[in-house]
Amino acid sequence: MTPLSRLNRLTSFSVAAALLAFGAAANGETVKIAIAGPFSGPVAQYGDMVKAGALTAIEQINAAGGANGNKLEAVMMDDACEPKQAVAVANKIVSQHIHYVIGHVCSGSTIPASDIYENEGVVMVTPSATAPQLTEGKKRQYIFRTIGRDDQQGPAAAAYIINNVKPKKVAILHDKQSYGQGIATSVKAALDKAHIQVVVFEGINAGDSDYSAVVTKLKAQGVDFVYFGGYHPEMGLLMRQSREQGVKAMFMGPEGVGNKDVTAIAGAASEGMLVTLPADFAADPANAKLVKAFADAKRDANGPFQMPAYAAVEVIADGIAGAKSTDPTKVAAWMHKNAMNTPIGKVEYDAQGDLKSFRFVVYTWHKDATKTAAN
Repeated sequence: MTPLSRLNRLTSFSVAAALLAFGAAANGETVKIAIAGPFSGPVAQYGDMVKAGALTAIEQINAAGGANGNKLEAVMMDDACEPKQAVAVANKIVSQHIHYVIGHVCSGSTIPASDIYENEGVVMVTPSATAPQLTEGKKRQYIFRTIGRDDQQGPAAAAYIINNVKPKKVAILHDKQSYGQGIATSVKAALDKAHIQVVVFEGINAGDSDYSAVVTKLKAQGVDFVYFGGYHPEMGLLMRQSREQGVKAMFMGPEGVGNKDVTAIAGAASEGMLVTLPADFAADPANAKLVKAFADAKRDANGPFQMPAYAAVEVIADGIAGAKSTDPTKVAAWMHKNAMNTPIGKVEYDAQGDLKSFRFVVYTWHKDATKTAAN
């Protein structure tokens, strides 16, 4: 039985029965789950999304009797999206004998942390790290995702560019980091294959406040479309400074730019930005009760990572129930062999811990920080 079915069952129980179910959980173990990600720094918004999803899942699962009678307990770990800090966090998790991790969030942090978890037998499920390098060419026993990879997201973006936008001159920029450079390279490969002219391909320095030099290059090259691999702080500045210099090119980015703060930075220049995101799971009628649970807890269910984070906790809870054990080795083995129903759909893993299927959707962003499905 999945945690979602437990949640539905709980709604039909009396309050007394729910209390009895919670009491049963209290008789089992307390299973600590670290929630690791940036809860400080320039991309803390993404950490907050993961936190909202994971905490809601933990609360709902505990209220429905726990994971096979075991209560789940969240332990927050801030890595600020910094690889060195992520390694320190991973070592701290191991030293505290925590066997399950939701996160990390940024690919650049997740990759080095994952090596520690794999070596130490800690189950990690990331709801947001999309870089293929996390799992590519590796048989991962303990590392999983509840989101697709950039080599799924990149082609989805490229297909839209090729079939719908049909630009004449493209610039592809990235932030020189694992996530940004990886997806930018994936998009370029697809555009090159389709004979779309990429006249600029280069990296920018994340954290800079002035991108006028690269904007001048975009203008000089007559670029009519810009793809940026990276996060919203740089994307916001690139769009705003491009408009200020008279560059009218259309911009597009991955889920890392799909944040309301991109509009806070870019203002009206964010109107018309294209972004690839996971499907809008909060709009799925099947998740209506779950969305209400978020709202009741004063959390926002809308965003790219809330539902994947909820699903990440669910698959761990399902693994504990399915394996009838809290031993991470047994739980990981069960997760590799079984399909699980979650708010993001059916989750099935390959030998690397990647999802067998995941769909990215192209959206048009608006200057009021809303989005609509792109035509």
